[in-house]
Amino acid sequence: MSAKTAFTNVSYDLAGLLNDLKMGSIALPDIQRPFVWSNTKVRDLLDSMYRGFPVGYFLFWANAHDDRARQIGTENKQYKNPARLIIDGQQRLTSLYAVFNNQKVLDKNYQERQIEIAFRPRDARFDVCDAAVTRDPEYIPNISVLWEPEKTAFTVINQFLSNLKERVELSPKDEQRIAQNIERLFNLKSYPFTALEIEANVDEEQVSDIFVRINSKGVKLNQSDFILTLLSVFWPEGRKELETFCRQSREVPRSDASPFNQLIMPDPGQLLRVSIAHGFGRGRLQSVYQILRGKDPETGLFDPERRDRQFDTLKEAQAQVLKLRNWHQFLNAIIGAGFRSRELISSKITLLYAYIFYLMGRERYKIEEHDLQPLISRWFFATSLTGHYTSSSETTLDGDLARFRNIRNASMFMSELNNMIASMLTNDFWEITLPDRLDNSSANNPGLFAFIAVQNILGAGVLFSTKTVRDLLDPELRPNKKALDRHHLFPKKYLERLGIEDTQMTNQIANYALLEWPDNIDINDAKPSEYVPLVLKTRNINQEQWQKMCYEQALPENWQEMSYESFLPVRRKLMAAMIRKGYESLSRN
Repeated sequence: MSAKTAFTNVSYDLAGLLNDLKMGSIALPDIQRPFVWSNTKVRDLLDSMYRGFPVGYFLFWANAHDDRARQIGTENKQYKNPARLIIDGQQRLTSLYAVFNNQKVLDKNYQERQIEIAFRPRDARFDVCDAAVTRDPEYIPNISVLWEPEKTAFTVINQFLSNLKERVELSPKDEQRIAQNIERLFNLKSYPFTALEIEANVDEEQVSDIFVRINSKGVKLNQSDFILTLLSVFWPEGRKELETFCRQSREVPRSDASPFNQLIMPDPGQLLRVSIAHGFGRGRLQSVYQILRGKDPETGLFDPERRDRQFDTLKEAQAQVLKLRNWHQFLNAIIGAGFRSRELISSKITLLYAYIFYLMGRERYKIEEHDLQPLISRWFFATSLTGHYTSSSETTLDGDLARFRNIRNASMFMSELNNMIASMLTNDFWEITLPDRLDNSSANNPGLFAFIAVQNILGAGVLFSTKTVRDLLDPELRPNKKALDRHHLFPKKYLERLGIEDTQMTNQIANYALLEWPDNIDINDAKPSEYVPLVLKTRNINQEQWQKMCYEQALPENWQEMSYESFLPVRRKLMAAMIRKGYESLSRN
C-alpha cells in the first residue's frame, strides 16, 4: 500500500494566479523572506517565459484560516483570509504580480518599489528600464502598460507602430514581426504553471518542515532563514519585532526612541544570530533549528513542551537584543573606538558579533557601562583589524563563546576578553603582520579603516587643513559631495609617467591620505616635490605645522622627496605604529 501524499498537483495559467493574488485568495504566509528579486532577475524570468522555457513550479498550502498571512502588493484586498498561501516560489510570483498589475512591492529596505521592465519588439529583447531605454522609440519602456484595463493587443500594437513610424522607417516585414512579438508578449498571461498544493489538514510544523526540506536542496536559504521560518510559525510576533526593528534602523526617526543609527542597518537574520548566540551560547546555527523545534538529543523525538521552553529562552534573549538602551550604548562603544560612520565598518558580522559580547557583559555579568564600553571598544577594534571573523565566522564565534561557559562573574569575563584581545594583538602582529597587510590596494581593507578610526580617536588633522578628520567625518553632516577625499600622495598620472601603471601599485593603501575635496582637485597630477611646496606656500603653513601634519598622517620626514618604491614600506610601518598608538589609547581610557 503506497503512502498517502500530503499534496495535490494543480495546473494554473498566469492570469488566474494573478487574479487570485489581486483578490487576496492567494497570499504570502509569514514564513518567507519579505524581499523581491532584483530587476535583472525579473527581466530574465520574463525572457524565459516569453521563449516558452519552464520556470519552475509553485508550492501552495490550502489553508483559509491563517490570520498571520501577509498579502503581496500594497493595495487593499477583497479576501481577508486567503485560501492558499505561497510556500515556495514567492519571489517569482511577487515579481510577476508587480509587473502585470503595475503594483509596487516592498524591497529589502522595507520601502515601496516599482519594477519596470522594457521590451524591444523588433528583436524581442527584454531590458531593465533606464534613461537610455526610455528615450529609445524602439522600446516599450514599461511593459506593465500592456495589461492596463481596457487595453487590447490590437490597440497596443497600432499605437506602438504609429509612434515608431514617426521616427523610423519600417518595412511591411518589420511591422509584421513587431506586431507578432507584441502579441506574443501580450499573451504571456496564458503561460501555464504547475502548483503543488499542500492539503489543509497538514499542520504548521509540517508545512515549515516541507519548506525547509525543499529549499535546503539549493542555496536559497541559510540556517538563519530556517529559524526565521520557525519564528513565523511558533512566534510570529517575534519575527515582526525583528522586521520592525530593522526597518526603523533605516528610517530617520520622528522621535528619539528608535534603533536608527549611522553605523549599521541590520537584517532580521543577522539580529536573530545575535539573539541565538546570546540566549543559547552557540555560534553555529546548524543544530539550533532542531533545538527550537524541541528535539530531544537522546531520543530524537520532538517534544512540544521542550520547544516552548527553548522559545522562552529565545524570547528573553531577543528582548535584550532589541532593547534600545542596549543597542545605542553598544553603538556608542563602537563610535568610541573611532568608527564614526558605516563607511568605516568593513564587516557587519564583526560588528554584530561584538554586540553579543556587549550583551553578555551587560545582561549576564552586570558590568557597569564605564567598564564595559572601553572593553567592547577594544574588542571590536581588535576583531575588526585582525579579520578575526573573516574565515569560518560561525565556527570562530562558537569557539569564542565556548571560552565563557565556565565564566562566573564580571571580573572573569573582563579578564578572559582581555586575554583574547592580547592573543590577537601581539607584538609580532603590530610590527610584522599589520605592515604586511597594509601592502594592499583594497578599498575595504580593515587596516585602512582602523587607521582612519585612529585619526578620529587622536584628533588628527586633515593634510593641508586646519580641520580634523573627526570634524569632516561627522555622520550628521550630509553634503552633496563627501567632505573628505582619498588622495593619492603620489598621483596616478605621475606614477604612470614613471611606468607604474598597475592599479594594485598605484592604489596602495600607503599612497592614500584624506584631504578636503577642493584640495584634491587643486593638486591634480603634479609630483609631490612640486605640489607640496606650492600648497604650503598658498596655505601659509609653516614648518612646525607641516611636521605635525605629517606625523598625524603617518608620513615620513621629507616624504615628498622620496622615490615611490622607498616611500611605501616606510609609510606602512608608520601607519601600523599609528594604529597601535590609537588602540593603546583605548586601553588607557
